[in-house]
Amino acid sequence: MQGYTVPLSPRGQANLAPTPPWHYAGTAVAVEFFADPAAAEATLPEGLTLDPDSAGRGVAMFVDWQYSAGGEEYLDPARSQYREFLVTLDARWNGTPVAWCPYIYVDNDAALARGWVQGFPKKLGSVHQTRAYPVGGPATPAVAAGGRFGATASTAGQRIAEALVTLEQPVDNPAALMNRPVVNLRHFPRLAKGQHDQPAVHELVMAVLDNPAVGEAWVGTGELSFLPARGEELADLSIQRVGKGFRFHLTYTVDDLKTLTDYTL
Repeated sequence: MQGYTVPLSPRGQANLAPTPPWHYAGTAVAVEFFADPAAAEATLPEGLTLDPDSAGRGVAMFVDWQYSAGGEEYLDPARSQYREFLVTLDARWNGTPVAWCPYIYVDNDAALARGWVQGFPKKLGSVHQTRAYPVGGPATPAVAAGGRFGATASTAGQRIAEALVTLEQPVDNPAALMNRPVVNLRHFPRLAKGQHDQPAVHELVMAVLDNPAVGEAWVGTGELSFLPARGEELADLSIQRVGKGFRFHLTYTVDDLKTLTDYTL
């Protein structure tokens, strides 16, 4: 049987996610927010602490992605395109500023599988953002001062997040938008009776991104709401105030990660 993820198969073509490297390109609408520090801290796993310099600060990102692996998978857009909504919170690992991802939603099963391998706690959702077209006209905002971009996320038929970004000016240093490495918790439980509280895998990991780049980045004002929903805890972060809004393109490759702590050893 061949393949990287399930389902393993005779030719290895049926698996949800093939062997890395995985290449990504996307367009993001993002809003900076400041949550109740106690609520933000409550989401942190063992090994991370809230960043004392920006306690409660987070970023909500709505991303329209295109993915490829070993070939030109982007020529099969039904498989290679997907949309995602995620939240990161400012944290520290051994004094190093990092971004912790407590919640993330995606509309593609292969992206769900790749995320679980990386430690992202992905759930299925529906994510949308305003698109911009260079031809102009009343059906598209301009990627220029005054351009307005909306974004929404829902899961299980319930809306959980809404955002609005109004562009003001280009970002002086686009690389700063990706200056915190993301830390995740890879967690795979056991089903064997008597071992439900003894996970097979429980390790804190840091994402490793190859060739990251950000382009056409704009900053402006942001609006953001997290909405209460059954079975969800996103709204518990309790946004105290909203900061800047952003729109930008990004790309990177995933082929590795760094294990920070393996709690199963």
